[in-house]
Amino acid sequence: MHKPKLIQELKKKHSNLKNSQISDIIDTILNSIEESLIKNQPVEIRNFGRLSIKEVKEKHNARNPKTGEIIYVPKREKVYFKISKYLKILINSE
Repeated sequence: MHKPKLIQELKKKHSNLKNSQISDIIDTILNSIEESLIKNQPVEIRNFGRLSIKEVKEKHNARNPKTGEIIYVPKREKVYFKISKYLKILINSE
């Protein structure tokens, strides 16, 4: 779902809010999540899931799939999402 569609859905439920207010709320939530992840703090949203940062180890013998050449890949961090049990049940029940 894209942001404009999300704004439309929230507008249906909260008709007293303006689109710009809804957009500001969404931006504030997403910015808060970004800031927490940058500080390496996990973000848990009940009944949805947990976002956290995990470190990917460096690889000394990775291969370039196009050329087959052995390359070095430095360690890095990535965002990891773990789905909640509630959401997993909802998704798998349909």
